[in-house]
Amino acid sequence: MKLSVIKQRSLWWTISGVVILAGLIAMAISWTRPDIGAPLRPGLDFVGGTRLQLELDCSVPDNCQGPIQLDEVRSVLTSQGLGNSSIQLLDKDPQKKDRQIVSIRTKSLNVEERTELQNSLSEAIGAFDPQSTQIDTVGPTLGRQIFISGLQALFVSFAGITIYLTFRFQFDYAVFAFIALFHDVIVTTGVFSILGLVLGLEVDSLFLVALLTIIGFSVNDTVVIYDRIREVITRDPTLPINQVVDDAVNQTLARSINTTLTTMLPLISIFLFGGETLKYFALALLVGFLAGSYSSIFIASTLLAWWRNRQPSSGVAVSANDPKAVEDQQ
Repeated sequence: MKLSVIKQRSLWWTISGVVILAGLIAMAISWTRPDIGAPLRPGLDFVGGTRLQLELDCSVPDNCQGPIQLDEVRSVLTSQGLGNSSIQLLDKDPQKKDRQIVSIRTKSLNVEERTELQNSLSEAIGAFDPQSTQIDTVGPTLGRQIFISGLQALFVSFAGITIYLTFRFQFDYAVFAFIALFHDVIVTTGVFSILGLVLGLEVDSLFLVALLTIIGFSVNDTVVIYDRIREVITRDPTLPINQVVDDAVNQTLARSINTTLTTMLPLISIFLFGGETLKYFALALLVGFLAGSYSSIFIASTLLAWWRNRQPSSGVAVSANDPKAVEDQQ
């Protein structure tokens, strides 16, 4: 069965547009939320502050009779002037059904303030296991440096890829590959913005690492399809550009699907069985790799065909004896 990407290109563009629009709306809502104040819910890496992860000590009699009540935790925080803090109950370990963990992200606290908060929480909801207590502190200056460095790395990656594709192919190839990469970044960011609103999911420095990895994966897939487009044009320069793109996509489709599936299998394992730190890193890669495969097949290729059809010498049959025409199509 032959896939006709050109015939259904309006559908592919609509799907991407709807997903991107939903993400942009979520980012706008996040920006207006006083507890977020950014397109994505920032983690401790970016905004600075103190994160406390506390687990009830179930070895103490009657200490784990019921679940931790968020209202009680919020009441304790409010009494200490920390009412705007983020509170999250972490997933329970299936092997320890009575395990109860609360994660609190708040402004920077000194040792005395942290001790006072822990004591107040212990009095309100029960004794905590000191062996499982985790406290992380990041200064706002370091958070800004991580954020700025991550953005710089993204911009340099985009610029380098655009220059590379311009020299390897032509400028219009590079432009549409850039659009496909931007599509993948926006889709991944939008999904995490939605998850931040719905589930309180935060992004940290690993999210920027995931975006850089997604860019590298996506551009590789796009280059494979563009290479095949150029080969088809060279082999049969009389073909219209729409047919060239359809043929190139179908010839590389199996490879693209197999590459994506084999890459996603270990990521699914990491997401399901990995630690808390790597879980959402793997999720970002899963979303980005799916978006990258989709954009390479359905966005970058169809945009190139649409653009070439708008050019005076593209989208029509050319003479095989006219090397200049063949060169123009490439």
